[in-house]
Amino acid sequence: MARARTVFRCQSCGAASLKWTGRCPTCEEWNTLEEEIDAPAGARDSAPVSLKEHAVPIADVVMVGFEATGTGVGEFDRVLGGGLVPGSVTLLGGEPGIGKSTLLLQVAAAVAARGSTVLYVSAEESAQQVRLRAERLDALEPGLLVIAESSVPAIAAHVAEVAPDLLIVDSIQTVHDPDLGSAPGSVTQVRESAARLVTIAKARGMACVLVGHVTKDGALAGPRVLEHLVDTVLAFEGDRHHGLRLLRAVKHRFGPTAELGVLEMGSAGLLPVADPSGLLLADRRPGVSGSVVVPCIEGRRPLLVEVQALVSASTLPAPRRSVQGLEGGRVAMILAVLTQRAGVGVASSDVYALAVGGVRATEPAADLGIAFAVVSSVLDVPLPDDLVVIGELGLTGELRQVASVDQRLREAQRLGFTRAIVPSSSPTPPPGISIERVGTLVEAVRILRAGPSPATLA
Repeated sequence: MARARTVFRCQSCGAASLKWTGRCPTCEEWNTLEEEIDAPAGARDSAPVSLKEHAVPIADVVMVGFEATGTGVGEFDRVLGGGLVPGSVTLLGGEPGIGKSTLLLQVAAAVAARGSTVLYVSAEESAQQVRLRAERLDALEPGLLVIAESSVPAIAAHVAEVAPDLLIVDSIQTVHDPDLGSAPGSVTQVRESAARLVTIAKARGMACVLVGHVTKDGALAGPRVLEHLVDTVLAFEGDRHHGLRLLRAVKHRFGPTAELGVLEMGSAGLLPVADPSGLLLADRRPGVSGSVVVPCIEGRRPLLVEVQALVSASTLPAPRRSVQGLEGGRVAMILAVLTQRAGVGVASSDVYALAVGGVRATEPAADLGIAFAVVSSVLDVPLPDDLVVIGELGLTGELRQVASVDQRLREAQRLGFTRAIVPSSSPTPPPGISIERVGTLVEAVRILRAGPSPATLA
């Protein structure tokens, strides 16, 4: 009979090695190999297989009991296309302290208030800590059951005893199977624990939500197979120093991934935001240089984001480049294009750029807005308060068309903006807003130097 052996498994890619090395030979990541016991596979069962179900024509597949059921948390249901599907497994990822546990406790309480049974498994906190949060959120529902447990077999036993309609496990990185020799959080533990919970959920027709940690790069921690095991992957994003939170679906087997949930963290928990654009622009100061409003698209929802830039003289050999809420690589590219194509020199200056409000404006449609904010700061010329800017910037200085221009401009018009600068190939604008089409960055900078006037916009 084969014996168990000690291997060193990479925590990044899952590859196994018989000896420890500083660098994984497969993915070439450093210091990711950890020791664990690799149990040999048992002998294959040669007994004949008994089929429990038979293949049927796809049109005859019964859909009863497979419809999404609303949880009662509107923004959560919006992203999921109506709610949780019985037997589905959802993975919710986000940075520490962003509010994952708060969101799921609110979901659990809302589901329990509708007469369903919810089992909340806390593998990181005690039951007393969960109750304190529930008191603050007014989530003390009789149908919400809490257990502090990290053992997968024990969780399975609790599920068999309670028979919940919804199982929440917080978090998958801290649960473990004692039969495996590796530590909680290792690739093997995360993979096998998640696989067993998925099997339980599918067999019982029980919706299951797993909480996942993320790395410093924002990716879900653990093996990549974790995302393939589950039906839905949700990303919960935001800045801990701001109240705004964004919930989006990265993967969803039961519907599209284009929806976006917008919530605000307050003393009573997470509340839906009826007008995200209005919230983001509420504290905007008019008549200040280096500020521009960019209509962005998050999922299917348009958001008006204020982009700010500050350019100041630097005495450093390598001037500072500080970027928050924007993509650093794109900002560096825009600064290079401004220097080479439009004659706006910022090579010897410190440049600070950010998207205000804790959101991220990383789509190419924000390129022209970032460029305008930088030039406005260099010239110390404020942009008109009723102007929005849209456009993707190429390396030759050309402005390219972006998607959903009409939807972006309608959102801008709804909030009182009357003028827009857009790429020359943009379609006819909706009523109530006038546009000026520009084909190159040079033309756009010329307009900014001269100052947009109502007479030039048509």
